[in-house]
Amino acid sequence: MEDVPLEHGSPEHLLPPSWKTQVTAWLAEDTPTFDYGGFVVGNDPRTATLWGKSGGIVAGRPFVDEVFAQCGCAVEWHVKEGSHVELRGHGGAPKGKMRVATVTGPTRGILLGERVALNTLARCSGVASMTRGMLVNLRAAGYAGILAGTRKTTPGFRLVEKYGMLIGGADAHRMDLSSMIMLKDNHVWSKGSITNAVKAAKSVGGFSLKVEVEVQSEEEADEAIAAGADVVMLDNFTGEGVKVAAKSLKEKWAGKKHFLVEVSGGLTLDNVENYVCNDVDILSTSAIHQGVPHVDFSLKVEH
Repeated sequence: MEDVPLEHGSPEHLLPPSWKTQVTAWLAEDTPTFDYGGFVVGNDPRTATLWGKSGGIVAGRPFVDEVFAQCGCAVEWHVKEGSHVELRGHGGAPKGKMRVATVTGPTRGILLGERVALNTLARCSGVASMTRGMLVNLRAAGYAGILAGTRKTTPGFRLVEKYGMLIGGADAHRMDLSSMIMLKDNHVWSKGSITNAVKAAKSVGGFSLKVEVEVQSEEEADEAIAAGADVVMLDNFTGEGVKVAAKSLKEKWAGKKHFLVEVSGGLTLDNVENYVCNDVDILSTSAIHQGVPHVDFSLKVEH
């Protein structure tokens, strides 16, 4: 359906050199001192099955692989990244479950990695699933533009959540404050005007960084575009207000300035179709990654 990263390469190759240290920190958080359960089970080799227990998109394989690798275990996946969990009981799986992966290694290692791996996979898959669901609704409603996430991510877990957005088919939006210059109301108020804020941003961002301005009205959007903004974000407009403003801006500035129109603020799975308008280039929302339901997985040692 979408031109997603999975079609062009391995999403794992997007991850920065430091990402494995995050996995190390997760494991250290879960076992900061003695591993009493590990003492009980020891290091005999075992096999465990990773079961999918609720429908959704599988996302986060690289993180799970690394969790278990650091625990001396190996993972064999039975589903591809970005595929659906189908609860049909196929392939010898009980009804209502899907065999997602097999983990082999020392018993202690399997159990050391279990909770960290499940938490990460459940969260990342939940983000991908919500993203895919909203994207399907938008395409069905005739929207041809970009669905994007936001920077409202869980501290310390942004990489996983942004990765989940990409697997679900959305644009991850800016990764951090260094990725794009976004001027929000506080920036504008602090600088005195939209024009002053854009000029200041352009003076340091150079040719390589886009400047986006959050606006509350069509008049503010006009000022931002005239000042040289690359993107104007219509923030907290109504669905009807978005359609009127986006159309007016595109017609007014046609052939004069090139810019993108982004809409954000209050968009949810239930109301996003109200904002569908192909004069809007980007619909961004935290609803695809904040407070989303997890996809349920469990890990069971064979016995």
